Amino acid sequence: MARGLRTVRLASAAAAQGCTRTYRKSRRLKKAEPSSLPPNPYKGNRGITRAWHALKYSLSGFRIAIREESAFRQELTLAAVLVPTGLFVPVGPVEHAVLVGVVLLVLVVELANSSIEAAVDRISLERHELSKRAKDLGSAAVTVALVNCVLAWSFILGPSLWHWLLSL
Repeated sequence: MARGLRTVRLASAAAAQGCTRTYRKSRRLKKAEPSSLPPNPYKGNRGITRAWHALKYSLSGFRIAIREESAFRQELTLAAVLVPTGLFVPVGPVEHAVLVGVVLLVLVVELANSSIEAAVDRISLERHELSKRAKDLGSAAVTVALVNCVLAWSFILGPSLWHWLLSL
């Protein structure tokens, strides 16, 4: 071994195959040989091709969520009303961002919850305490996002609506 270098075993899948990495004393990674790690069959595309495939998978996920998940459809309908409203209410730019952001957060959390439920159902459809826990935690996350949305809209638009109602 060259002077000033030391070999470190990897604690990963590469370690199971006997791969090592060589570090200089300054902890900088020495250039690894391309053949030292096996190629990942799932990472074949690079650049614009990878982005194109990612976009196709994302759109497929949206189609599946709209077709299969009634809660996502309901929240998407709510977002179709609230996002334009959040953009056009007379508040500052930060408030616009918060109003739109909390609505989009609900959609993101609902997508994550749906993916958790699909993964649990893929493993087994029989009742199990851990499956119930995973689904309940996903549902709780959606509830927290919805409460967050209601609170943000109430704090930002509540005073204006209250003054408007009092003026009637």
